[in-house]
Amino acid sequence: MTLLIDEDAVRDWLCNALGADHAAVARLDTLVALLREENQRQNLVAAASLDQMWVRHIADSAQLLNVSRETSGPWLDLGTGAGFPGLVVALLDPSREVVMVESRAKRAAWLESVIVHFSLTGSRVVAARLEIVPTFDAAIISARAFAPLERLIALAARFSTSQTRWLLPKGRNGAKELSEMPKSLQTMFHVEQSITDAESVILVGQGHPSPSGSRR
Repeated sequence: MTLLIDEDAVRDWLCNALGADHAAVARLDTLVALLREENQRQNLVAAASLDQMWVRHIADSAQLLNVSRETSGPWLDLGTGAGFPGLVVALLDPSREVVMVESRAKRAAWLESVIVHFSLTGSRVVAARLEIVPTFDAAIISARAFAPLERLIALAARFSTSQTRWLLPKGRNGAKELSEMPKSLQTMFHVEQSITDAESVILVGQGHPSPSGSRR
């Protein structure tokens, strides 16, 4: 697999592999500018990653759309933080319902301001801890640096059905973390290589993680 290593490669991939049009890429340009500005007021992303924004954050988020392109319905993003992957998903697919859960008030307020800026009427921010977010059926559940795998799945399981797609980007220990989970979860997930980092993976799963396999 060829890794995306710079902004030009990411832009080419977005257009050629993901099918993003000029307007979608322009929205991502604006997001990057807005984030750089806001990062001077609050630490949304590490300063060291600003020069690699298109690879580290944009492509790393957008690749989840490539994995899930056949899945429609509400997308639940846990711990959206600076907007990854939730805002990137919403900007590339504005018609999709994207629910971004972010408990930190300042970050949630910034996410809301970006949603308003782009008139993303299908997207919303829930400024609360996941434990108190009202349950709904999510078609996709994503989480990037939200919690250890076992806790993440336990917290998010009530939003899943037998058809729910789980997209969980992980670092170099992702496969090991999955191998230490109960067998029922190991069989629910498989590991895909990230296109932005040779040592990173995406844990891709489907279903409702319970002893019975599904709540419906």
